[in-house]
Amino acid sequence: MNLIDGEHDTELLEAQAHVWNHIFNFINSMSLKCAVELGIPDIINKHGKPMTLNELVSALTINPSKTRCVYRLMRILIHSGFFAQQTLNSSRNNNDEEQGYVLKNASKLLLKDNPLSVTPFLQAMLDPILLSPWLKLSTWFQNDDPTPFDTLHGKSFWVYAGDEPKINNFFNEAMASDARLATRVVIHKCKDVFEGLNSLVDVGGGIGTVAKAIAKAFPNLECTDFDLPHVVNGLESDLANLKYVGGDMFEAIPPADAVLLKWILHDWNDEECVKILKKCKEAVTSDDKKGKVIIIDMIRENKKRG
Repeated sequence: MNLIDGEHDTELLEAQAHVWNHIFNFINSMSLKCAVELGIPDIINKHGKPMTLNELVSALTINPSKTRCVYRLMRILIHSGFFAQQTLNSSRNNNDEEQGYVLKNASKLLLKDNPLSVTPFLQAMLDPILLSPWLKLSTWFQNDDPTPFDTLHGKSFWVYAGDEPKINNFFNEAMASDARLATRVVIHKCKDVFEGLNSLVDVGGGIGTVAKAIAKAFPNLECTDFDLPHVVNGLESDLANLKYVGGDMFEAIPPADAVLLKWILHDWNDEECVKILKKCKEAVTSDDKKGKVIIIDMIRENKKRG
């Protein structure tokens, strides 16, 4: 199809819009990051009722010259599905309806006092340390570095985190915040998966958020949080059925009735995943036992559901 012959103007404009959408898609995530840093979800929540634009502007700590931009920021966030507007009242004189901002389910997950808050995850994923490697993606394709992070920083993220305690803690808290919600759902909806088990190892479990939740839900289940030494060093459990063990999943995984891999495999290529799964098999089949490997991860659907 020739899009420049003048007969396909609609298709040409749609193609341009598609390109533009992808060029400027970063605005959505940066606007969300901005809203969290300004405390907008918490400000609206604290207000206790639909909050007008003027009320929001007055509550924000921003430069006065930027007040006119708050409306545009909120338009983006409404379009992205994080906030909504509700009608407050009608003017007796001109029937104008005043609108107030309210939270939606997604923005409720960004509240500081929400035990399932994913704000630490958002802050980590949108931090320059993790965002900047994407700018080296084309360079990475032309070299033999394992990841774009290696290309930019000269070392893998895991080594980088081991060398920088601040980044290590930052990332671990992000993973912990992301794990709380998923773990709550798994324990509630999939209890039968854990029934009959005497021991479980959470591989790559970070600071133990998942293992601790499982240990609390199943007091008779011996749980082990297994991660790199710099991640678990110094961690202590207040539960009798939870312990922390440092090691490398590519070398050996502690034996158990079950091995849990929650959002681990997507970080590695096929060959590395096979290596990890072989170590899992060794762990759950030691002493002639027949255990199981529990995998929680994202999947990609090639076909849209009808």
